[in-house]
Amino acid sequence: MRKLYVLFLSLFPSLFLVTAAAPAHAADNGSWSVYPAASQIAARPYFYLSADPGQSIDDKVVVTNKTGRPLTFRLYAADAYNTARDGGFAVRTVAEKQRGVGVWAKPAKSRVTVPAHGKVTVPFMLSVPEGAEPGDHPGALVALDERIDKGDGAVALGVQRAVAARIYLRVGGPTVPAIAVEDVRVSHHQPLVPGLGDSGATISYTLRNTGNVTLNPKVELRATGLFGRTLLARELARIPGELLPGQRVRLSEPWQGSPQLDWGDVKLTASAKDTRESASASFFALPWLVAVALGAGGAVGTVLFVRARRARTPVV
Repeated sequence: MRKLYVLFLSLFPSLFLVTAAAPAHAADNGSWSVYPAASQIAARPYFYLSADPGQSIDDKVVVTNKTGRPLTFRLYAADAYNTARDGGFAVRTVAEKQRGVGVWAKPAKSRVTVPAHGKVTVPFMLSVPEGAEPGDHPGALVALDERIDKGDGAVALGVQRAVAARIYLRVGGPTVPAIAVEDVRVSHHQPLVPGLGDSGATISYTLRNTGNVTLNPKVELRATGLFGRTLLARELARIPGELLPGQRVRLSEPWQGSPQLDWGDVKLTASAKDTRESASASFFALPWLVAVALGAGGAVGTVLFVRARRARTPVV
């Protein structure tokens, strides 16, 4: 039987391993690590770079092999983005179109072989083009192992692994921090019979960075019922630590113990340095049995009303 091979690219831009042999916060997957070459002052966790349009920067990246055999890597620059699932920091694959750092940064070598238990330092140049938009342009330098690990069985899964050292580049010019909360929705999960069983709700919303700088957002949730009663008020934890410029993430928040019978509003307020925006949505909580009874009662009332009107209408 023919085997079907599926290719996965595993990136570890935020997986950290602190050891005496490598700088703190080096991106690491246990077999190899990628990190900035140490400056004259100290080791650097990431590349923090700034340049004006038309300016070039020279720097160096270090690739360390922790295995007992030589490893060869494809070395390339990539743009960063927030994942749709949870807003985590991720980078484009080598096959995807690059627009920022992925185009501007050029390693001196596109492939590098690192000896067993050794390391290789590779220079690279980052050239910011004229007319580049001001603000933050996040990306990474990626060391990709192009070998495909094949699984067993009728359907084999092939895995390609990579490790990326983050690049935080700021291009000179006006900076505009701006955040938005969009498309707030409330979906209820009610018991069939009021008071018998737990109720809950899911609050979903889109968090979007509409400015040109990276944000470290906070989101506050407040729910009010009839007559302005406060039902829920808390700061949310399930949000991305970094929201990159131009990125949007769809998020959801569970609300355990939401009211079984109420009418009110849910308000989400997102904030970061020098920016704050809110959005809200109304909700109407109604148990299934009550909804069915009200619907049936409405239908019966309508039928009786129509019959009564017909009975009063004179026959010509």
